[in-house]
Amino acid sequence: MKSNKLIYTLVSLALMGSGCKKALDLKQQGVYSSTNYFRNEVDAVNAITGIYSILPEEDYIGHAETTFDTPSDDYWRSGDHGEDEGIENLTYDASNAAIRYPWKWRYEEINRATNCIINIPKITAISADIKNRSMGEAYFLRAFGYWRLMVIHGDVPIITEADYTSLNFNVPKSPIEDVRKQIEADLLKAVDLLPESYGAADRGRVSKGTALGLLTKLYMYWEKLPEAIATGQKVISNPAYALAANYQDNFTRANENSTEILFSIQAVQNVVQNDFTVYYIPRPWGGYGFSQPLQGLANEFEAGDPRKAATLLSVGDKVDLGDGNGLTTFTADLSATGFAFKKYAVFNTAAAGGGVDHSFAVPLMRSADIYLLVAEALIRTQGAGAGDAIINQIRHRASTALKPVSGAGMKELIHERRVELAGEDQRHQDLMRWDKAKIVDIAAIYNLAISKAPLDQNKTVTFVRPKNYYFPIPQVEIDKSKGVLVQNPNFK
Repeated sequence: MKSNKLIYTLVSLALMGSGCKKALDLKQQGVYSSTNYFRNEVDAVNAITGIYSILPEEDYIGHAETTFDTPSDDYWRSGDHGEDEGIENLTYDASNAAIRYPWKWRYEEINRATNCIINIPKITAISADIKNRSMGEAYFLRAFGYWRLMVIHGDVPIITEADYTSLNFNVPKSPIEDVRKQIEADLLKAVDLLPESYGAADRGRVSKGTALGLLTKLYMYWEKLPEAIATGQKVISNPAYALAANYQDNFTRANENSTEILFSIQAVQNVVQNDFTVYYIPRPWGGYGFSQPLQGLANEFEAGDPRKAATLLSVGDKVDLGDGNGLTTFTADLSATGFAFKKYAVFNTAAAGGGVDHSFAVPLMRSADIYLLVAEALIRTQGAGAGDAIINQIRHRASTALKPVSGAGMKELIHERRVELAGEDQRHQDLMRWDKAKIVDIAAIYNLAISKAPLDQNKTVTFVRPKNYYFPIPQVEIDKSKGVLVQNPNFK
């Protein structure tokens, strides 16, 4: 049974910490499955932690999911993953490895969450607070798995509790409308069950604000703008989810305590490492040198906007690599485009041994994203200027020297989202949803040759609608289903 993987992993981890004994002295503690594991509060908390443990996987949020933003006009894919070129240029097919990698992890997240949703209510040796919190976490994390599936693929299979109980995992795709309803239902339950915030011992767990934030994003992608406004206002009006005092604070070790971070990948150096940041760091500095920002993104920042320096490393910038050699200069040979993402160039101190900080808690969703979604929904429902107050909160936080907007429409909103969220895997999906709403022409944006200065190469992305709104189902999954799964219509 697939769900047993979690149980065995948890038992193995527990045994590793139990001390050394001779092999013949070991006493079998039991064989655990979903039917006999969930006995008490500790089991419930460990099972939920096992869902979070999927997020840092390199073939999931740790890297693979970021690949789906590479067609955007913000950066060049770089790196040595041949499959990424097909994603970037929108020339992929259903056999592309980058499409295949994260599919199983999304469903593994759904699988583990559903396991908890079925079994935690049966536990009696558990406090009401922990039971509610754990159920809220499970509902959110299941919704997040379906969210990523829906955003990337559109129509996907929904595995119900009944399917899970009967071990029926080979089910056909559900229409995207049903997938959205499934995500909404899980998030509404999560909102009811999750606490508003946590103490330091539980940092990184999802909160009520996390669920409200993802629900706001769902409504925006669903074009349910009034619902997005009402839901998002619950985030931006709550001090528990206030913007950090300084923009750059979100991309430092201190971000783990920031109220702005609604959802992040947690990790521990040399234990559960987070590979997310290493992909953005130049190879000579211990990274892989992927996702190099383009000149067009650098040009988008207004003069005097400190978010540019907080977001991008430019030639001549100084960085402390923690190697004991003082500041190191970012030179032209470190990037084919002349830039790297500074917001992910996080290093250990010299006292801690230096090198890439694999335990940096990478933000996956910030309050600032929700602020701007509410501003967008207000502009689109009430007209230009309706989002000014919220946009100016974001701009004022960046710098009091930035000129406030007045009568801002979608042009100003689109600019603000691009500079505020650069490199946070929002740009491609933003452009696609705006194209569907006929706000922008994504084909005109992408069909241009984007110069990868200072090189003479070009990044040329040809966007074909409706084909490129969604990626295909991995061909290997179609084959394994023996006809139950049907490929997306534009990829047959």
